[in-house]
Amino acid sequence: MGFLDSLKAKLAPAKEKVSDLAQQHEGKIEHGLSKAAKAVDSKTKGKYSSQIESGTGKAKQALDRIAHKGDGPGGTGGTGTGTTPPPPPPAAG
Repeated sequence: MGFLDSLKAKLAPAKEKVSDLAQQHEGKIEHGLSKAAKAVDSKTKGKYSSQIESGTGKAKQALDRIAHKGDGPGGTGGTGTGTTPPPPPPAAG
């Protein structure tokens, strides 16, 4: 068994725990991401809105992949097909 195989075996329980926690708290995490995006967008006066929106969307997609990893054929894949894109953060006014 090589070093990487050993490392993967040791990290497997942690990976399951992260997935379970992400699934339990998915709504809170998404709310936090949206709130952080809104705060950053406000502080930058909308200058980086498209980048913030893109980063927030990617973070939410990653969260979805982690939280629903074991849910069957649609849970992984990473292509984003079959999923609704996340809503953009509210515009700073």
